[in-house]
Amino acid sequence: MVEITQENNKELYQCEECGFHYQDKTTAEKCEAWCKEHKSCNIEITSHAEENKQKVNN
Repeated sequence: MVEITQENNKELYQCEECGFHYQDKTTAEKCEAWCKEHKSCNIEITSHAEENKQKVNN
């Protein structure tokens, strides 16, 4: 079951298996299901994680 967290005034959904955060619950659930079944991360899913989004430097 994904966990809801607050970061930088945004509600995010966290995969309880690997710890990545997502903006939508569906993607977090897909990540968690993959992690549980395969004991690894899926690069296509984790590419949507907040941790993997590029930071814009101002």
